[in-house]
Amino acid sequence: MKEHLLSVLIFAPLAAAAVAAAISNERVLRWWALLSSLAIAVVSVPLYTGYIATQTGFQFVERCSWIPSLKIDYHLGVDGISVLLILLTTLITPICVACSWTYISKRVKEFMVCMLVMEAAMIGVFSALDLVLFYVFWEAMLIPMTLLIGVWGGARKIYAALKFFIYTMAGSVLLLVAIVALRLQVGTFSIPDMMAAGSGFGHSFQLWIFGAFFLSFAIKVPMFPFHTWLPAAHVEAPTAGSVVLASVLLKMGTYGFLRFCLPITPYAAHTLAPVVLVFSVIAIIYGGLAALGQSDLKKLVAYSSVAHMGFATFGIFSFTQSGLEGATLVMINHGVTTGALFVCVGILYERLHTRDIGVLAGVGKYMPVFSTFLGLACLSSMAFPGTNSFVGEFLVMVAGFSVSKTLMLCAVPGIVAAAAYNLRMLQKVCYGSPANRDHSAVADLNLREILTLAPLAVFIVWIGFHPQPFLDVMRDSLAHVLAQLGR
Repeated sequence: MKEHLLSVLIFAPLAAAAVAAAISNERVLRWWALLSSLAIAVVSVPLYTGYIATQTGFQFVERCSWIPSLKIDYHLGVDGISVLLILLTTLITPICVACSWTYISKRVKEFMVCMLVMEAAMIGVFSALDLVLFYVFWEAMLIPMTLLIGVWGGARKIYAALKFFIYTMAGSVLLLVAIVALRLQVGTFSIPDMMAAGSGFGHSFQLWIFGAFFLSFAIKVPMFPFHTWLPAAHVEAPTAGSVVLASVLLKMGTYGFLRFCLPITPYAAHTLAPVVLVFSVIAIIYGGLAALGQSDLKKLVAYSSVAHMGFATFGIFSFTQSGLEGATLVMINHGVTTGALFVCVGILYERLHTRDIGVLAGVGKYMPVFSTFLGLACLSSMAFPGTNSFVGEFLVMVAGFSVSKTLMLCAVPGIVAAAAYNLRMLQKVCYGSPANRDHSAVADLNLREILTLAPLAVFIVWIGFHPQPFLDVMRDSLAHVLAQLGR
């Protein structure tokens, strides 16, 4: 089982999607999608329990020839970075299915098939060790996500879906160009071979490859100023689409920085790091201030993602152990926290059919259980001590002050804005005065909704008070990335 665990995790969702396509009863279909995604989550646990944190290099490796004439292999493996991201993916997928239980009432079969296919593609991205295989999974993820927005989205769903598709495809073309150029230089599509050969590439070649990789991944993060597709996609996407987009898909960009930009193009990474750090600080400030000015709950959370991912990119390009650890933890924490916030927004929208903070004011008075989950997620989003986000952002700030005190001080307004927009949202939704609306008849969370939010709440508290198990898993892999970077 261990020898083929990654293949099982990739193909099990595809098999579940094939079965779902044959089920006609919607109730049975929902239960099948939920139970199969939960089973996949359980099967993924040995990735964590069987992973040897002190062993550098890739583990759970699978390799066989796929297209011999082009030297393309079916090559899979994980390190301490990708293990955590795969576990995040398998955690989020059943949560997405559960939060869509009543929200999705049309084309339920197609929706569940899209969710399961996307899970397979996301796991494939994080486990592929062949660049062509990586690109196949990268592109495969694009189709179901576009469908989720374009078919089950809001009033401007076609506009949002096209914008997401065009931006992502533009990045994909650049990624493909970089892959072909590296193949001509190295003679193989093997990612480990390219990582080993990185320091030997010419400086000019590295700058061009870094530029192609960076733009592709920066669009996916999304970094400022490539972020404009994100608010539209989040606002129009269904709840599950917003959750999986924020929790997992954005991490593909930062994962790309760690997996490709740093080890394969070390000279270019060092040369252009100051520019990336400046744009990361701009993202922190801009995302925080933009979120502060929103009256739509979904837009608020969407812009907060720009700010949080700014911390991740800053930590990555600080080129320090604490920075890389903090950035990786920010990636995981953002997936948990923002996923919880989007589920909360979806719950309110199901009941009141609005996301306007002014209209929702005071609803929390009649939903004490909901207010508890929302309050915990807001505290995490503002990086309150004792929550998961505090640990990651604290490590990034430690690295930031060692790299540039000026840049870190410039980021302070964004950090203050995070507290401001989260507290403002929490105060208005839970304790504000309703604007000509009586919320007394609004029902609190049911058992399904509590069970949907509970795992995310557990991780918010667990990582906040005991992050060491997660740091232990990633530490040696990140140290290896730094060694390849030449630091």
